[in-house]
Amino acid sequence: MGGKPCIRGMRVTVGMIVEALAAGRTVEQLLADFPYLEAQDIREALAFAARLAQGHEVRLAS
Repeated sequence: MGGKPCIRGMRVTVGMIVEALAAGRTVEQLLADFPYLEAQDIREALAFAARLAQGHEVRLAS
């Protein structure tokens, strides 16, 4: 995925999740669109984005 942070190594990026939520999609809709995701994955994506927006260093698992 070009070095973009992904959800649990899947081909779903944090950016995709945050962008979908910003566009008005609900968590329930995202879970229906991506049945292999869990609600915790979406919360973690938002937490990751929040840390970046606040200027915190975020270490990624390899």
